[in-house]
Amino acid sequence: MELAVQKREKFGKATKKLREQGLIPAELYGKGVQNLHLSIPLKEFRKVLKQAGESTMINVVVSSPAGEEKRPAIIYDVITDPVSDEIIGADLYQVRLDEKVKIKIPLEFTGESQAVKNKNGILVKVMQELEVEALPADIPRSLVVDISKLEDIGNSVYVKDLKIGNGVKVSVGPESVVATVTAKMTEEQEAKLAAEVKPEEIKVETEEKKTERDAAKAAAEAPASSPASPAGRAGKPAAPAEAAKPAAGKPAPEKK
Repeated sequence: MELAVQKREKFGKATKKLREQGLIPAELYGKGVQNLHLSIPLKEFRKVLKQAGESTMINVVVSSPAGEEKRPAIIYDVITDPVSDEIIGADLYQVRLDEKVKIKIPLEFTGESQAVKNKNGILVKVMQELEVEALPADIPRSLVVDISKLEDIGNSVYVKDLKIGNGVKVSVGPESVVATVTAKMTEEQEAKLAAEVKPEEIKVETEEKKTERDAAKAAAEAPASSPASPAGRAGKPAAPAEAAKPAAGKPAPEKK
């Protein structure tokens, strides 16, 4: 899969004009790679993102006055507007085909659990993603979790039950639980639990929720920054330790 991009020479306020032209600013960087400032057609980027996700390797076709060159990369980060959720920028991480990377792969739950459908069970998704280590070409877009095997209360799907391709190493043990079915509380149990909850506990919980919302709002309004550990989010490759990084924890593009 290819993503056509162009080198760009304008930064800062000039990026606003890019977006008005249906383009988004982007950065390409990696281990031992000089940062490239790029512009990408938003429509094309959405198409590739939908098909490849943030874990599948793509070929970035860079156009410049000197010609074209292809670079293998992973969509490292998608920057969105905190209000409209519109894509306004992207970071691409160039990989080496002969070097393994750690990355978190999203889990895709399929099928229907009979324990949930007919036995009043509740499906608990213990994991939403799974960290793996593999060569870029072997990284799957997602891992399928078949919950149709959960026929009774207490049944679970384990990591060992997942179909993981050759050359892909999982960071957790084979007996780690991915999903399980628990019994739904009876009306008597719910009433008892409600009676045990004190008004002041509800107030504390409400204040904690408010604090969380305020923190999330502040984070959304702050300038986009990179996480300290790239492997800490789904679809984000862990940059090799030797790669030059700024204090934020990953190679930082110049200000868009």
